[in-house]
Amino acid sequence: MADLGSIFKAYDVRGVIPDTFDADIARAIGAAFARVVGGPAVVVAHDMRPSSPELATAFADGVVSQGLDVVFAGLGSTDLLYYGSGHLDLPGAMFTASHNPAEYNGIKMCRAGAAPISAETGLDEIRRLAESGVVEHDGPEGAVTERDLLPGYAAYLRELVDLSGIRPLRVAVDAGNGMGGYTVPAVLERGLPLEIVPLYFELDGTFPNHPANPLDAANLVDLQAKVREVGADIGLAFDGDADRCFVVDERGEPVPPSAITALVAAQELAREPGSTIIHNLITSTAVPEIVRERGGVPVRTRVGHSFIKATMAETGAIFGGEHSAHYYFRDFWRADTGMLAAMHVLRVLGSDDRPLSRITEEYSRYASSGEVNSTVADAPSRMAQVRAAFADRDGVTVDELDGLTVQLPDGTWFNLRASNTEPLLRLNVEAPDEGTVAKVRDEVLAIVRA
Repeated sequence: MADLGSIFKAYDVRGVIPDTFDADIARAIGAAFARVVGGPAVVVAHDMRPSSPELATAFADGVVSQGLDVVFAGLGSTDLLYYGSGHLDLPGAMFTASHNPAEYNGIKMCRAGAAPISAETGLDEIRRLAESGVVEHDGPEGAVTERDLLPGYAAYLRELVDLSGIRPLRVAVDAGNGMGGYTVPAVLERGLPLEIVPLYFELDGTFPNHPANPLDAANLVDLQAKVREVGADIGLAFDGDADRCFVVDERGEPVPPSAITALVAAQELAREPGSTIIHNLITSTAVPEIVRERGGVPVRTRVGHSFIKATMAETGAIFGGEHSAHYYFRDFWRADTGMLAAMHVLRVLGSDDRPLSRITEEYSRYASSGEVNSTVADAPSRMAQVRAAFADRDGVTVDELDGLTVQLPDGTWFNLRASNTEPLLRLNVEAPDEGTVAKVRDEVLAIVRA
């Protein structure tokens, strides 16, 4: 097998079909995965991309060639795969490229119990085995058994968050032709006081309406318009594999993921006072403030699901949130699920007579830039220049937990870090007001883009 370095990333596999990723590669990775994780079986699911069924089937072939069985779940969201891995206590593989364009596909892999696999905890070993060729298994092949996990997934989420007693809500949902169109009806449309107004629920991995990436504000425009048009109480937007959920209030205005993190944290702390809450270093300062105010213990981590999940395991944290709208729950095997976060927001909204914009005001305390990306050839050099420009100023503190975080004395902070997958520097700025955000953002970008 050729060098697979271009498709193995820090946390997953991602490539272009068929140029860098095809069925033969998927089969080799499946065999390598089986050797690394072991166990009696592997659960496999896939999204709606045209290439996904073939790739998932080839991966399963690789797994059974090593004597392990496969529980083939077929269509599913990434958090449905995590449910299968956790509920069945089996390693898992999800075929998806998340929010990437249609020509991409990939694999998100986990150990039993939805435990993460990163480059340092098995992904590099899987790559090496796939490249060199797995030694032929000398015993019988495993078997493939098909299993529908959707009913169990929906029932489990509805046990975790009971929506049966809330006031009636009109909920606009943009699935972006992704897997939310498959999971939302099963979880939210049956026997609950919710009127779902669907946008783009048709499963179509060519994404004919807009990219399934709600982190880009341009992809929220249709949902915002629909919320205003139908007078919805809330809008929900899922990414392609439906593991992330973005929220729009009744005015059609986006609610920052940090505010959702703080809101859900407050709910979990009310249920288990004194618990630990994880937040990555790019979430708003409001998150640890609110966690402390509600009697919880905030713990700051690097960006990325493997760091969040590992820290949750170490601390016993009940919940974790990221600026990118990934939300992690102890009771969901510490895995990220956009659906469960959405259900928490629906329960808060449905238990309060106020509109969502009023409810979320208390969780949105500061102005922010959002993520600003810059293409650079030499990221370390540019980051060093930014550090030199700020580090010696009075009252400034600097840390390098993940990239470069600079804290200014007026409460303003910014983080500058390199992308794991692209030649980009990502900048996030937060300040007490929009004017300060713009000033600091422009000063940093002038150095980065010089």
